[in-house]
Amino acid sequence: MSERNDAPEPGYPSGAELLITPEALSARLAAEAGEATEAAAAEAADDLAGGEQGARRAPAPRTRVLDVRWSLANPAGHADYLAGHIPGAVYVDLESELSDVGPATAGRHPLPGGAALTDSARRWGLNPGDTVVAYDGGGNFAAARLWWVLRDAGFANVALLDGALAGWIAAGLPLEQSAPAPTPGTVRLRPGHSPTLSLEAAGRFAQEHALLDARAPERFAGESEPIDPVAGHIPGARNLPTSGNVDAHGRFLSPRELRDRFAGVGVSLDGEPAASPRVGIYCGSGITASHALFALALAGGEGALFPGSWSQWSNHPELPVETGHTP
Repeated sequence: MSERNDAPEPGYPSGAELLITPEALSARLAAEAGEATEAAAAEAADDLAGGEQGARRAPAPRTRVLDVRWSLANPAGHADYLAGHIPGAVYVDLESELSDVGPATAGRHPLPGGAALTDSARRWGLNPGDTVVAYDGGGNFAAARLWWVLRDAGFANVALLDGALAGWIAAGLPLEQSAPAPTPGTVRLRPGHSPTLSLEAAGRFAQEHALLDARAPERFAGESEPIDPVAGHIPGARNLPTSGNVDAHGRFLSPRELRDRFAGVGVSLDGEPAASPRVGIYCGSGITASHALFALALAGGEGALFPGSWSQWSNHPELPVETGHTP
């Protein structure tokens, strides 16, 4: 396991701060819009009074809403975004901005590099001190990738919209179709703050600790494999589908319910935290594993991501494969 840079930025949110309700987000955005209007009026008054034109204050930290519409069946979510999104939300392309490209032996969604990620985040309008709220079309299975990538890059304040876009709509809140053009941000991102598992370490980790497979049971068992070259799972891995971490409305279960789910596969979160994570999580290509890690964080735990996941493991024919529903 790679600990990478093991010192997260101060103020990294935990517990309830990881989630925000649609109503709370709407109220926050309205308050910030009012503050921005007042600040603009004050600057205009300063200009009229002969204030220095160049002495502009730095942008005040604010909430940036990011739309990560993506699914395995429909990876190009921009059309859905344009059909209706939270007012002011900026579209994030998971395939090109939250992933790198590489050979099949590296997996389908390698992690993005720091320079490319910084360029993307500046396009989204991110500045140091901002708060990000991310959502997707349902369940936050894709939005959690943004949460993990930004946290790994040292960006402290990231939350998911509980219930995702469906929750916003159910609350009776408005949508817009126009795409905003935010002022480019100044943030600088440096990946390496979160623990990860390499291909070489993943198999050993499964024998020594708890390696969780977040895919559907039929893919874990090897009964179905729609995209990767081999069906099955990493020997010793335990199946805990991340789809079970949310309810029928796409809202995350309570921390107690999540702890019970993890306890069901032998992961106890009731004791003192270990010096390094004793839970690793993978999925098909590292996307929904981030969702499982978010659920683990809500439950009070921490885990390591295997970024290459099954798409990397299954492209190495020399590695062992197990089938069936038990580890």
